[in-house]
Amino acid sequence: MPVTLPEWHKDSEEDLGTGEDDFKPLTREEADSLRRITPTLSLWMVVVAQLGVGCVVAAVAWLLTGRLAVVGSAGYGALAVVLPAALFARGLGRQQSRLQGSAALVGFVVWELVKIALTVAMLLLAPRLIVDLSWLALVAGFVVTMKVYWAAMWFSRIPKSNVKNF
Repeated sequence: MPVTLPEWHKDSEEDLGTGEDDFKPLTREEADSLRRITPTLSLWMVVVAQLGVGCVVAAVAWLLTGRLAVVGSAGYGALAVVLPAALFARGLGRQQSRLQGSAALVGFVVWELVKIALTVAMLLLAPRLIVDLSWLALVAGFVVTMKVYWAAMWFSRIPKSNVKNF
């Protein structure tokens, strides 16, 4: 027995132009042109941006408190994001040319788990490594540096005017 969609669903598909009749595969030339106008975001650029933001957070901690322990705590919080992200970028970069399909997905998941495990380990070791640890500064450095991922996604968005040309 065929499944029929409710009337409200049919209307929304027509309004959005998402019906099966609207789908047109791209030609090779169109796909190449789309790749040229699509900005690519390097993982290494994100890591460098995180490192820069971590330095800014440490500098702001110095300006606000003047205490080296707070600066070290904020810097270590940022480092708990930057080092695992760098390892993740290196791991994905090394496997990029070798893997295809589902193997690439497995590699991504494995490197993401390594990144998370290293981050957790660094945070757990913080009280032993940082003398006079300031948890507030550590968390501030960690969170602000982590938000660079969102900023990178925001700034790398494709202008809609370029996509509509296809």
